[in-house]
Amino acid sequence: MTRMLEPMINEIQQEAAITKRVLERVPPDKLSWKPHPKSMSLGELALHVASIPGNLCRIAQRDGLDTSEANFNPPGPTDAKEILAALDASVKAAEEYVGTVSESAALGTWRDTSKGKAVLSMPRVVLLRTIMLNHWYHHRGQLSVYLRMLDVPVPSIYGPSADENPFA
Repeated sequence: MTRMLEPMINEIQQEAAITKRVLERVPPDKLSWKPHPKSMSLGELALHVASIPGNLCRIAQRDGLDTSEANFNPPGPTDAKEILAALDASVKAAEEYVGTVSESAALGTWRDTSKGKAVLSMPRVVLLRTIMLNHWYHHRGQLSVYLRMLDVPVPSIYGPSADENPFA
């Protein structure tokens, strides 16, 4: 394992446990619920959250991505079990990739293009930090708001929520 990515493996494992707590709260009978017509459904968002680490690691294995060819319409799950299974598979894929990527590959340049035009480029390790991990946390936070709007108790994420206090 690349020493520089060792802390990222630990972070993936810690955040996977937190993410699982949030995803376990997704009510199976509300998967099609949307807070707004332009929003993803609860099921689409939950499956997206579950899939981000693995999907981004698959993207990171390539030299880049032409986003004009990407499908940004998230699929919806058929049931809540699919969401948790997707998280397990996604985290496993992320741990395997991050645990085996070489230092030269981690520092290598990854490019985002659209119809052949450069959009951005960054070291692969930055892609993993920003677009995998930060993106994962962003959408998990969005999911916690969906839960609140549905009056589902929000689990502790980094500390107490209005519904749970791990320090009490």
